[in-house]
Amino acid sequence: MLEIRRISTGDHLDDLARLLIDAAESGASIGFLPPLSHEVAVDFWRGREILGAFLDGRLVGSVQLELAWKPNAPHRAEVQKLLVLRSARGQGIGRALMNAVEDWALELGRTLLVLDTKRGDLAESMYRRLGWTEAGVIPRFCRSAAGEFEDTVVFYKELARA
Repeated sequence: MLEIRRISTGDHLDDLARLLIDAAESGASIGFLPPLSHEVAVDFWRGREILGAFLDGRLVGSVQLELAWKPNAPHRAEVQKLLVLRSARGQGIGRALMNAVEDWALELGRTLLVLDTKRGDLAESMYRRLGWTEAGVIPRFCRSAAGEFEDTVVFYKELARA
């Protein structure tokens, strides 16, 4: 059974580190490259509040919501680090996390969300299916583990209040 809930990262540091390392090793464009040490992965998660996806009680995914802090942007947030363990992909966990993060954003009064993803990644097509709008492509945005430049696609979604 899949459960999505807000978690304090301090309670799940080892599982979250495993999740981040798995994503880096899979080639996901998450800002980290393999090999990623457990210590660096743990440090990344400290003090964050995120949504965790638990499948039969085991943490298999997460997503973050970074609230805009500028005075002119109280309506905006960025979705970051949507991660699903490779062993748990293809079961709708990413979609469930995205639906939950949209609900969380609305609870916080955020009605405009933005995110970016590597061009050609499976996540790109998922975001389109979930109603996200492409704002544009930034060429040569980051490097892959192989040292090649990769483009990123920037998306946004306006959320309607119920």
